[in-house]
Amino acid sequence: MESTAQLLWGVVLGSIGLGFFIYGKKQKAIVPLIVGITLMILPYFISNGYLLAAASAVLVALPYFVRL
Repeated sequence: MESTAQLLWGVVLGSIGLGFFIYGKKQKAIVPLIVGITLMILPYFISNGYLLAAASAVLVALPYFVRL
């Protein structure tokens, strides 16, 4: 991690991802489960804060539009 902002983004997105993961696991829904896992590992691969925020916003909205 290069800055404090990245660390905080990682904690926030990891928490949201954990919520999606637990919801997807309990409801046996694949889309929230995959989104949760992706949100938890995404901060490790994207170092730009704006790109991270944009990618995570798309991922958070994805289960609303894709229902499997």
